[in-house]
Amino acid sequence: MKPTYLTEKSINEFIARALAEDVGDGDHSSLAAIPADAQNQARLLVKGDGILAGVELAGYIFRAVDPSLQLDVLMHDGDRMKYGDVAFTVKGRAQSILTAERLVLNCMQRMSGIATYTHYMASLIAGTGARLLDTRKTTPNFRIMEKWAVVIGGGHNHRFGLYDMIMLKDNHVDYAGGVREAITATQKYLQEKGKNLKIEVETRNLQEVQEALETGGIHRIMLDNMTPDTMRQAVAMIGGKYEVEASGGITEETIRAVAECGVDFISVGALTHSNRSIDLSLKAF
Repeated sequence: MKPTYLTEKSINEFIARALAEDVGDGDHSSLAAIPADAQNQARLLVKGDGILAGVELAGYIFRAVDPSLQLDVLMHDGDRMKYGDVAFTVKGRAQSILTAERLVLNCMQRMSGIATYTHYMASLIAGTGARLLDTRKTTPNFRIMEKWAVVIGGGHNHRFGLYDMIMLKDNHVDYAGGVREAITATQKYLQEKGKNLKIEVETRNLQEVQEALETGGIHRIMLDNMTPDTMRQAVAMIGGKYEVEASGGITEETIRAVAECGVDFISVGALTHSNRSIDLSLKAF
């Protein structure tokens, strides 16, 4: 099942903006050098190992550029890929293939890098019961694809934006005057606006965890930048009353220890902001 943000409308709007940025008033290189009626084909070559992502999106892009292009999909999103694999072939008007080429590659390379790193990080906590989350640390105007890649890689999406969940982070808490004040003000706001949004509150120490528990009326407590020992104490204090999320500077080296503290979720911004794209190439044949 696709995430709710992945609709025909949202995907096509993204592609339209991206093509407007790249193509402008025309792909003059292709228009000048290639006859308008030339028919050719190309294949998507994998030049690195990892998890493939963006194949479905590539289909949308090719159709947006030229609905007559024919895509033969040989590998699918989420498949494990290795150097030398061919993910798909495309055939049709040569000008159209060349116009779509860079957008397809830019998206797939970035998405495959995210999916690959997500898959690796998720494997490090396998069997613990903790679920791996992304964050809002995404590239502006590319969030939809980055979060899609996380799902393809076996991770889970946190909130998509500021509008679909309440997250009271440290600055909210400090500006509001404390955990209790932030939560009660939020509850009042939601009641006044008639909104039904889940509330998550970030805590930095056991005292703030206790304050969140005493205030209540929330959905999840985030344990931010806590040591494993402190996290274990916090999980025991919460006692299953609310969902528990760990966050803050979690790395490949520490994520397993964090998961074993008994948290329900681990959010890792590095899934989308600190990974390397995987090299892919679209070559005529």
